[in-house]
Amino acid sequence: MFTLQDNLYSTQANSRPNYKMAKRASLVVALLVSCCLLATADAAAYKALYKDPKMPINRRIKDLLARMTLEEKIGQMVQIERTVASRDVINKYYIGSVLGGGGSAPSPKAPPEKWVDMVNNFQNGALSTRLGIPMIYGIDAVHGHNGVYKATVFPHNIGLGVTRDPELVKKIGAATALELRATGIPYTFAPCVAVCRDPRWGRCYESYSEDTNVVRAMTEIITGLQGDIPANSPKGVPYISGKEKVVACAKHYVGDGGTTKGINQNDTVISNRGLLSIHMPPYNDSIIKGVSTIMISYSSFNGVKMHANRDLITAYLKNTLRFRGFVISDFEGIDQITTPPHANYTYSILAGVGAGIDMEHRELAREAVRKSLVLLKNGKSSDKPLIPLPKKALKVLVAGTHADDIGNQCGGWTIQWQGQSGNITIGTTILNAVKKAVDPTTKVVFVEKPDIEYVKSNEFSYAIVVVGELPYAEGYGDNLNLTLPEIGYHTITNVCGSMKCVVVLITGRPIVIGPYLGQIDGLVAAWLPGTEGQGVADVLFGDYGFSGKLSRTWFKSVDQLPMNVGDPYYDPLFPFGFGLTTKGVEGVN
Repeated sequence: MFTLQDNLYSTQANSRPNYKMAKRASLVVALLVSCCLLATADAAAYKALYKDPKMPINRRIKDLLARMTLEEKIGQMVQIERTVASRDVINKYYIGSVLGGGGSAPSPKAPPEKWVDMVNNFQNGALSTRLGIPMIYGIDAVHGHNGVYKATVFPHNIGLGVTRDPELVKKIGAATALELRATGIPYTFAPCVAVCRDPRWGRCYESYSEDTNVVRAMTEIITGLQGDIPANSPKGVPYISGKEKVVACAKHYVGDGGTTKGINQNDTVISNRGLLSIHMPPYNDSIIKGVSTIMISYSSFNGVKMHANRDLITAYLKNTLRFRGFVISDFEGIDQITTPPHANYTYSILAGVGAGIDMEHRELAREAVRKSLVLLKNGKSSDKPLIPLPKKALKVLVAGTHADDIGNQCGGWTIQWQGQSGNITIGTTILNAVKKAVDPTTKVVFVEKPDIEYVKSNEFSYAIVVVGELPYAEGYGDNLNLTLPEIGYHTITNVCGSMKCVVVLITGRPIVIGPYLGQIDGLVAAWLPGTEGQGVADVLFGDYGFSGKLSRTWFKSVDQLPMNVGDPYYDPLFPFGFGLTTKGVEGVN
């Protein structure tokens, strides 16, 4: 069971690479999925054993394999990108799978019907082949169905880890599955179960926590995506409960969150014991919960490319953990086995195969936002809290680059691969959320970049400053400094140095904030909350209380990194698990 993958890169940095021969589908397990898709048909209408839903799956697969030509088997191992797919291409080459890369859609702002029509057209090409094997379409729905216009965009995983609420992420998984199915898509390349040990990594926001146990608990999202696995189900066998569920993918196996200096696709230098105790447990939990697919990491383990690591893929994942789903490569992961990449594709394929590589929810999102926020500071002294903010005030200033920008609020992997600033999808910005939350008599003034003179010359009751990182995803997000854009710090200084203020940070990880902490009255880590900014206002104004606890250590200086809870020299600005609480009108958190 294996997949291989090669890519044709787009020239646009904000668009996920187009896949020319992106091979992500396991032959045997893809056939198992195909047999399940065929199971809804009337067995009497078919003479072939593999099409009979009453027959055991193993017998159906053996029968189908015996009928397949070499060309058909190769085709079932191939996954191509949507932009190079067509009914005719799928039919001619027996293609087993298609994916929509980050930012790849049937058209700008495509409605669900257009997605369904596209997938059905591809499927018709597959079903009209000699054997009628269905294809499977996959997409990176990593925080909701984030590539589709108007879909609900949930907080990224770093915020969900803050909630410590497995049942909540299970509901998010179920909601995501429904929205995927509404567009005709049965497969998501999620969840990411990386244990991010260094926030300099540009994918750290895709990780639930630096703590293995928090990440393990959050694998409950798999049961939301795929359904609850039956009590008598054997370990390692994939399980999908019905048509409202989708195929999930635990990624990126293994150690991707532990690379040196947090550099994307770098080497994870760690002992076997460290790998097994820190990075491996979430995969075991995912397998127990019936995850159908596991994606291999670009990174290396002590100098050995994971895509060529037979010991960890075949010997450990398949033989020791008894994973029976399919193992898939990440895009161009096979190519990167050689140095430089693409140097010898035939060798790379042989090495990869030899290693064992196979192939409306807005209220829920608003709840997730409320629970994902961490209150780091509340007042210059503990006996004079600033939060909850008064809804009734003469005049309130809202400032900052992220206050009225839905794209900044959602971050990477939203509509586009790298994300994008601006009005990229439907949602509620934090500015609009504030306007809805305050008393009708309160005047809300928005100035994105106010200077000191402006702040001092107006009689504002208090200010809300919303600043953060610009959107990014893998590769582009690696950052050795972990500082905000300078305008963010200037805005904090100009506003908070002159009046009472709450700073709301929109970031995918902890950032440098210590030097400015003395000026700030209230500090909130909102991470990348997604489309439902009203959840931020819910807790700022006291309708609900703050309850979130840091799922990552907040450093004082980047010179301390990597620094994680349990390390012998642990001196953070805010420790793992820190989070002030407040009482809300809707109940005590």
